[in-house]
Amino acid sequence: MQRTLGALAAVVLGVSLVTAAPATAAQAHPFPAEFGLPDGFLPEGIAIGDAPTAYFGSRADGDLFRVDLRTGRGEVFSQGPGTASVGVKVDWRKRLFVAGGAGGDGRVVDARTGAILKSYRFTSDANTFVNDVVITDAAAYFTDSRNAVLYRVPFGRRGSLPESHTAIPLTGDFVLTPGVNNANGIAETPDGKALLIVQSNTGQLHRVDPRTGVTTAVDLGGEVLTNGDGLLVEGRTLYVVQNRLNAIAVFSLAKDGSSGALVTKITDTRFDVPTTVASFAGRLYLPNARFTTPPTPTTTYNAVSVPKP
Repeated sequence: MQRTLGALAAVVLGVSLVTAAPATAAQAHPFPAEFGLPDGFLPEGIAIGDAPTAYFGSRADGDLFRVDLRTGRGEVFSQGPGTASVGVKVDWRKRLFVAGGAGGDGRVVDARTGAILKSYRFTSDANTFVNDVVITDAAAYFTDSRNAVLYRVPFGRRGSLPESHTAIPLTGDFVLTPGVNNANGIAETPDGKALLIVQSNTGQLHRVDPRTGVTTAVDLGGEVLTNGDGLLVEGRTLYVVQNRLNAIAVFSLAKDGSSGALVTKITDTRFDVPTTVASFAGRLYLPNARFTTPPTPTTTYNAVSVPKP
């Protein structure tokens, strides 16, 4: 696998905002709008903190790749465990929380050194896919796409990491369909009092009480989130990546996350089954997972960015 990459020539092409009103032309941006990831990397998650650095996880072997958004240059800075790294998030303490997919685990990695700070075995069941993670003030929560449960890693004093986790069963409107991916992307509601999860197989968005696991379907005015994957909430705006539709659905949310209204859908000719989204400096960044392309050790992968609507 290639370990370092330079920036690709980057031009924003084919951006489409599907709205009732005409889209506004994007302004020139100093950062690359497209950059390469290692060949054969099989990217899935992306995390961006308060610095112009993006972190990506590999479904191939769990490696973590770090990119300077100013140049598009990057490197593998943390070797994977041989199993997948799927959803990733970074906190202000420079800790990466990584969902372990079919490994049934999660780990916390130092975003500066790549050292593993803590590992958690959430389940030994072979029927598992720990898919995504969100970080709140009190805990990190991981989804399991094959089980009706959230895994909670509570923080101690000054954000210290615990030795164990808690499993929170999902009840209420969320109904598990066996044998397919269910709960996927996860985020906080705008008021920070609840969580949101998208159920990929049904296209439903659920509001979750983080203490009890009771879920309520979010009223999206009849919109269905087909192929819903990664979620991003900023203020009252929700971004939902619809991977195989090559689109981002943008909603205006109620403060408590109980309802939302579609604002626009973003498409781009460079999207090639993007899985999730992070933002920096007025732009949205997405890894192209290329699920419809047979993976080989030499298959190329990249990440692209589009302006926020």
